[in-house]
Amino acid sequence: MNSNKMLDLLNKDHVRFLFSIFVNTNSEIRLVGGSIRDSILGKEIKDIDAATPLEPDKIINLLKKNNIEYDDFAIQYGTIIAYPFNKKIQITSLREDINQIGRHTSVIYTNDWKKDAARRDFSFNAIYLGNDKTIFDYYEGKKDLRYKEIKFIGEIEDRIKEDY
Repeated sequence: MNSNKMLDLLNKDHVRFLFSIFVNTNSEIRLVGGSIRDSILGKEIKDIDAATPLEPDKIINLLKKNNIEYDDFAIQYGTIIAYPFNKKIQITSLREDINQIGRHTSVIYTNDWKKDAARRDFSFNAIYLGNDKTIFDYYEGKKDLRYKEIKFIGEIEDRIKEDY
């Protein structure tokens, strides 16, 4: 595991600032997905995604309170795009997807990190990183990266239909 890349990710000014505003309101936020996967692999990090138990309206209120610009075009999926220091971070509320047809879904918000992880495609895209450097790996994604294995979460056919 490339802990230097992970530390670099956590030490980016816009990531630290975003984490700080959540921590200051006793709200949890974790990085998730491709940025964690790529940091573990020692690759360049392109997109940064985060997850939080806060629902979209509370995320927006927190961003407004801290003068952070945002886009809410994907709010129906629980996703807000934040621009701390003019850098993009996608923040999605923890959720379960229901009635999914392709990439379109209805969502139910949850406070359960493992339920959120269960809706993700591959085990290595369901790895979360907390601001205290704690790694949350509900589906053994680190192991799959180490052994260069691709493992779907759930039924393969369903995942492919969801995101063909």
